[in-house]
Amino acid sequence: MASGDTHPFFDLHTHGFVRVATATPKVRTADIAYNAQGIIEQAKKAHEQGVDLLLYPELSLSSYALDDLHLQTALLEAVERHLSEILERSRTLTPVLVIGAPLRRNGRIYNCAITIAKGRILGVVPKSYLPNYREFYEKRWFSHGRDCVGLEIDVLGETVPFGTDIVFEAEDLAGFTFGIEICEDFWSPNPPGTLAALAGATILLNLSASNITIGKSDERHMLTRASSSRYVCAYAYSASGYGESTTDLSWDGQGMIYELGDLLIESVRFDHEPELCVTDVDTRRILAERMRMQTWGDAADAAGRPEDWYRKIGFEHCAAPKNKGLVRPIRRFPFVPNRQEKLDEDCYEAFNIQVDALMRRIEATRPKCLVIGISGGLDSTHALLVAAKAMDRLGRPRTDIRGYTMPGFATSDGTKSNAWKLMKAFGISAEEIDIKPTATMMLENIGHAFADGHPVYDTTFENVQAGLRTDYLFRLAGQHSGWVIGTGDLSELALGWCTYGVGDQMSHYGVNSGVPKTLIQYLIRWTTTTHQFDDHVDEVLLDILDTEISPELVPAGEDGTIQSTQSIIGPYELNDFFLHHVIRWGQSPSHVAFLAWHAWKDAEAGQWPIDFPEDAKNAYDLATIAKWLENFVKRFFGFSQFKRSAMPNGPKVSAGGALSPRGDWRAPSDAVADLWLDDLKRNLPG
Repeated sequence: MASGDTHPFFDLHTHGFVRVATATPKVRTADIAYNAQGIIEQAKKAHEQGVDLLLYPELSLSSYALDDLHLQTALLEAVERHLSEILERSRTLTPVLVIGAPLRRNGRIYNCAITIAKGRILGVVPKSYLPNYREFYEKRWFSHGRDCVGLEIDVLGETVPFGTDIVFEAEDLAGFTFGIEICEDFWSPNPPGTLAALAGATILLNLSASNITIGKSDERHMLTRASSSRYVCAYAYSASGYGESTTDLSWDGQGMIYELGDLLIESVRFDHEPELCVTDVDTRRILAERMRMQTWGDAADAAGRPEDWYRKIGFEHCAAPKNKGLVRPIRRFPFVPNRQEKLDEDCYEAFNIQVDALMRRIEATRPKCLVIGISGGLDSTHALLVAAKAMDRLGRPRTDIRGYTMPGFATSDGTKSNAWKLMKAFGISAEEIDIKPTATMMLENIGHAFADGHPVYDTTFENVQAGLRTDYLFRLAGQHSGWVIGTGDLSELALGWCTYGVGDQMSHYGVNSGVPKTLIQYLIRWTTTTHQFDDHVDEVLLDILDTEISPELVPAGEDGTIQSTQSIIGPYELNDFFLHHVIRWGQSPSHVAFLAWHAWKDAEAGQWPIDFPEDAKNAYDLATIAKWLENFVKRFFGFSQFKRSAMPNGPKVSAGGALSPRGDWRAPSDAVADLWLDDLKRNLPG
């Protein structure tokens, strides 16, 4: 299905997205006519790109570095004259424009942000904090706006709202509400954007001049990121660029947009040409996080509930042409580290959360040994990596880890061989227990058809094997005064892909319970690239990474095809994507489908983890995504919560969420999935 499809599902606004852009327009010192033309040109380009909200730099109409020229009547009159031109030229344009200009009121000059929609001024917000130190001298020209509450200003013969107690709210697009700060405001210990956000603004804008010095870009990033995170909002920042006076300063034209601490887009700095920096802000995600984060609501109450006394200036959202496609980075693997400059640190942290948690549990309970089932698959391999590192750091011999490989009716020679290679490479105590005779006897005792020679490979057939393996591990742990390390991961818990009770759902401590399958794959690869262990271990790990994910409980077919987990429950890369957006952000299935489609619709779509294998770049059409999302919803919401309600202890690893009933996720075991399935049925095309 193409992005131009007319079904509402494909419309950005249906999903609560607002297209926001920062502009670095052409500017010339004190040349108001030239600057007005630059503002109009950028507005037209933004219109063509379907932008809803366009932010310009501070004093973009007059230019910033004017010094005492700010006090010249001719300049101030020219500002109003050309502001009229901007209003007229913007009548047919879709974006709401937020431009900077000096305006006069009651014998004072204010450094202002002017909000314009469909050719009219919605309101004017003055700058609260005026820098007057080092290279800055704004108090010489401007009055501060901190006390400007409930006021109005006359502009071009019209009386419009004026003050710092204003947010702007679209009347026909829920979540499209924005507030304004101006440059120094967010360097202040008490930024005015705090109250604007608590009054309901999901998007904060900062019109900035901010000359550039070494390291200042990092400082702006820090403040913008912190603001978007602390206020639980999107934060757009636009600084003055080429064309400002360089008498004593220089300018880089930095624009950036963060959402909840995540950088969505950043402009090219020091660009000689005008630039637009465009992205889509997910207001649903923002509002969902505010609902979840009770501290945000408490802060609004403590501030006197500013939503009750802030002025909300409504405007009709001038909807841009639909179906422009999502302009936003969507991470295909949201649980996987994705920052190049922090890659090793993030992986080290993820791995050592598990190691440290296991060490603490060992020190608290003092087992003589750790018992672990080694299958030659991903999960048990990673659990063994964690256990080995924990023992090394505690100064205990690896022989205190007792590994057991327990071949069943479908165990392949490859995985059995890898299990033995792995145990030998780590130097742990290793044994093999063939569970087939005991499993056959149990199947005979319960009268299962397989015991009579019939090829019946049902759930009971599978669970007999899974249950026996866990039963053996628990008895062995008792025999050797140790305890069982659980190997099951977060993805399996989400899907209920584990045998309940005396099965792989249970252990004494589940080291992988907070780690999804995609992260386990990535961390195993990281241990090889950073040589956490020796070369013999690395060689086996790489072989295991290339092995098909399978429970190996059902014998291979006549054509040699082995049981494939992902052909039954869906690709783990999709399931982990669904899981992240459901448990971390509480997003509806149709919204998750929209995001997944943009992330996976072709091989190059979406944002890839750093150092991810090129040959793993899959693609899924919407029908495939919908199929596996429906399966995920049924399993997650419908019939697997009882397994999570009784899950053993284990550490939370990712900020993306965990499923412990004592931690991130609390849900009834007897809920039904109907309303989530209905959301998919009602909102997806076809």
